[in-house]
Amino acid sequence: LSSVPLQMLFYLSGMYYALYFLATLLMIVYKSQVFSYPSAYLALDLTLLFVMGILEGIRLYLGTKGNLTEAEGPLAASLALTMSTALLSAYFLLWQTLVLWVDLALSAVLLVLHSLEAMLQVIAIAAFVR
Repeated sequence: LSSVPLQMLFYLSGMYYALYFLATLLMIVYKSQVFSYPSAYLALDLTLLFVMGILEGIRLYLGTKGNLTEAEGPLAASLALTMSTALLSAYFLLWQTLVLWVDLALSAVLLVLHSLEAMLQVIAIAAFVR
């Protein structure tokens, strides 16, 4: 009963997030060197990026575990973490100190992945509860 499309999305999301994390980290370093980037905002952006990385790792672990063991508890926790990482992704998309077009593209793709995962997680939880 575990969801193969959801499992594939977890894998794809994990690979994409590694790219997203590295690209965003490099862009923050680039922006701090090229543009006038206030140090307080630099620290905030870096902190949020690392918090997002930790949450994403936990989210993917719980989601994979919940899906493969057909347990709704870990999958529901992963769904809650999906919402929090989607909010952080929206921060990097809209409210970051300096937003480049690359930030827009990377964060938009991540938000699409989170949206698809959230929909499939709700469907999987409903199937597991039956």
